Amino acid sequence: MAQNLELKVQVNSHESFKKILKAILAEYKGILIQKDTYYKYEKGLLKLRNVNGSFEFIKYIRDESAGTRWSNYEILNITSPNTEEFLNDIFVVEAVVEKTRELFLYNNTRIHLDTVKSLGEFLELETVVDENGQFDAENRYFEIFDLLNLAQYNEIKNSYRNLILKK
Repeated sequence: MAQNLELKVQVNSHESFKKILKAILAEYKGILIQKDTYYKYEKGLLKLRNVNGSFEFIKYIRDESAGTRWSNYEILNITSPNTEEFLNDIFVVEAVVEKTRELFLYNNTRIHLDTVKSLGEFLELETVVDENGQFDAENRYFEIFDLLNLAQYNEIKNSYRNLILKK
């Protein structure tokens, strides 16, 4: 199972982050239109992600109460055009999250500038653990954390699913 270190904060605007990302030469990967359908799953989170018309079925497990948000996850790419209807017929849908995501990449960390329907604007970091291990991932994570001045924000230790369910 793959692993990453994650952070989510709510922000008023993405503009100052875009300026920093440009200055540090983060790679702009484009705009993603995403619809995440979360299904009832006792062991963690299970969702179908429709991203720009392609489907990913994602299972992930993380301790939302831990000091750092390490996530273990698996992704299945699905090519069938009726994926959503098929899975919605099998599983119980808990929540649907729709968002526009601007994606940047810096030192194997994904920086998401998200605008989430009914919730607002957020910034997420996802630093992938590679062959160099967790310690290296943590160092790369804190490098971009510091460059983006994220210490001034309160971390949200919930998925968008949980935030939508609380509304």
